[in-house]
Amino acid sequence: MADEWAPGTPAGHRPVVELIGVSRTFDGAAPVHALRGVDLTIWPGDWLAIAGPSGSGKSTLLNVIGLLDRHTAGTYRLEGTDVDTLDDLRRAGLRGRRIGFVFQAFHLLPHRSVLENIMLAELYVGAPRRGRRERALNALARVGLTDRADFLPTRLSGGQRQRTAIARALMGEPSLLLCDEPTGNLDSHSADAVLDALAQLSGEGLTLMVITHDEHVASRARRRVRIIDGVLSEVEATAVPTAPVPLGGTRG
Repeated sequence: MADEWAPGTPAGHRPVVELIGVSRTFDGAAPVHALRGVDLTIWPGDWLAIAGPSGSGKSTLLNVIGLLDRHTAGTYRLEGTDVDTLDDLRRAGLRGRRIGFVFQAFHLLPHRSVLENIMLAELYVGAPRRGRRERALNALARVGLTDRADFLPTRLSGGQRQRTAIARALMGEPSLLLCDEPTGNLDSHSADAVLDALAQLSGEGLTLMVITHDEHVASRARRRVRIIDGVLSEVEATAVPTAPVPLGGTRG
């Protein structure tokens, strides 16, 4: 699954993520082999779904790619940088600059407006205050929620809260957006609104990786990888997603 590329290749023509023989073992009386020799390449603009049952290694894979955990064997390059060469501080800096996260739980502050929740994301990456409001409004526009900027999260539907969380993750202009069961807490109507937002971002060229156990969610991606017992067992291309409906604040 890993494709060859030459060092020095322009950023747009090299993988965003390249895993070569990556394993993750948790030590103990009976060691747990959560990942086993994973080879995976994610190219700029990919929308990749990682599907598999509970306990298959999906979350471990996301944690390794998201630099939240360290692999125990193999090589991981993020935009050409071998992450094994980085200490904890430099790994954290790279993660903050290049990776956005969206989780099943929205993690929004209930007494702050939607716009304020999004603006707070920049406090953790040291971005300048000047222009912060405009950047947050732009992120909201990308997920179709400009008309909800002054609302409190408690006034939003579940789908709108998750789209707010996606907008927050966009504030750092990440090269990779990692989504862990982003529709897990949503009804089907709201879930489709979130998937439409992801399709919109994919159409803009953002690189996406979505962890899911839901085949409907996986079917919206351009590439699908199945993981079972820590092994990537298949990679299949799906049809290019149809254009999403225009995003707006009234849907999901």
